[in-house]
Amino acid sequence: MLGQDVLAVLKDAGIDAVGLRRADLDITDPAAVRAAVQGAAVVVNCAAWTDVDGAESAEEAATAVNGTGVRVLAGACAAAGARLLHVSTDYVLPGDAAQPYREDAATGPVNAYGRSKLAGELAVAELLPQDGFVVRTAWLYGEHGPNFVATMLKLAAQRDTLDVVDDQHGQPTWSYALARRLVELGRAALDGRAPGGVYHGTASGRTTWLGLARETYRLSGLDPERIRPTTSAAFVRPAVRPAFSVLAHDGWSAAGLEPLPDWRAQLAEALTRPAFAELLRLPSTK
Repeated sequence: MLGQDVLAVLKDAGIDAVGLRRADLDITDPAAVRAAVQGAAVVVNCAAWTDVDGAESAEEAATAVNGTGVRVLAGACAAAGARLLHVSTDYVLPGDAAQPYREDAATGPVNAYGRSKLAGELAVAELLPQDGFVVRTAWLYGEHGPNFVATMLKLAAQRDTLDVVDDQHGQPTWSYALARRLVELGRAALDGRAPGGVYHGTASGRTTWLGLARETYRLSGLDPERIRPTTSAAFVRPAVRPAFSVLAHDGWSAAGLEPLPDWRAQLAEALTRPAFAELLRLPSTK
């Protein structure tokens, strides 16, 4: 999802880039990674194990990608003199705060996926203290691949009502908006305007999954009241989810950049894209 958007933004900007899929490069293979990053000015790591529930029973495999693989990438970038933009997650945080988490907030993941992603963050900080950029994002949706917004639109044609949790708080973030920000950050890094460290690549504002679902319906001309509130207790899953995933955005000022736009504005723009518009034309199966 994010990788395709990054490549699209780079292409539109006229920036030469090589996109490598999992079949093209094993990021846990040091020799292959060293060869792949040779000559690169900036490496953007969108590769990740993203199956949060699956990581609970396969933490070693998740950490191989999200931790060991990132360490290999960071080491190769250090040797090649390349900047590394590494995409991380709010799940490295405990999710029990009452105020937005600052970039320097204490970490404390509550599930295996979060632990695996924290291992990657620590590797970047250790091996690339000046040229490593950790960009945490959350509640990501986009045109490519499965995501919450697309699921809500698909289900609109299948069900009269939906129950969505209203006790998890976060910042829905459009993958294309994040891709644009990653390219801006890469340019700032090359120009020496952005210090290495942690940045929060999430939309401004905050809502719940219920709020996101209802706003998706409202913007799509559907009745938001078809979405009914429920609690996380009604959807027991293998991995614990953080209840509070709202991130602060103070770090962008150091790179001369503004925080990403409000989540509602991002969603409104995203829903004009063809892939989402097509979902609204799905025949009803109710």
